[in-house]
Amino acid sequence: MRRIILMMSVSLDGFLEGLDRDISWHRVDDELHRHFNEQCRAMGAFMDGRVTHELMADFWPTADQDPDTPAPMVQFAGIWRDMPKFVFSRTLTQAGWNTTVIHDVVPEHIAELKAQPGGDIGLGGANLAATFMRYGLVDEFRIYVHPVVLGQGRPLFEAPDVRMNLRLEGTQSFGNGVVLLRYSNDGT
Repeated sequence: MRRIILMMSVSLDGFLEGLDRDISWHRVDDELHRHFNEQCRAMGAFMDGRVTHELMADFWPTADQDPDTPAPMVQFAGIWRDMPKFVFSRTLTQAGWNTTVIHDVVPEHIAELKAQPGGDIGLGGANLAATFMRYGLVDEFRIYVHPVVLGQGRPLFEAPDVRMNLRLEGTQSFGNGVVLLRYSNDGT
């Protein structure tokens, strides 16, 4: 059965974005981007909320057409275009780039998607992640902690009514100071 894997970058103090949705503090160099590419290439699909999907769709379909684009970004552009995608939106009726629109998070429908053949499903988007956590639908957390303290912004874990007991599955550090923390959700 496929797993739902939340991959998210956060500041050392737990914010996934600063004020005004600022993510300029992310320290994504070639090493980290190659790692992201390896992780994403192994997925069977991506799930995003509307805002994240639209940000991705505005950039990645043509990112590899600029001759100055670094090689890891060129590679990700191809991964993103080719990957089946699900976008959760109550306002979109269609979306391009190999994307299926789903209007609501219904746990039974997510279970059906997980039961289909293929690789794991990468989950992105702050609002969607919060909803999936509330329903207990995230199987694995891959949290990339950047060595930056923001002091304020939007926290990754913002739902006060959600409690999860996670099991550490591994860590990895990168040359730029980012640390990956991998946790599985044991369901309790």
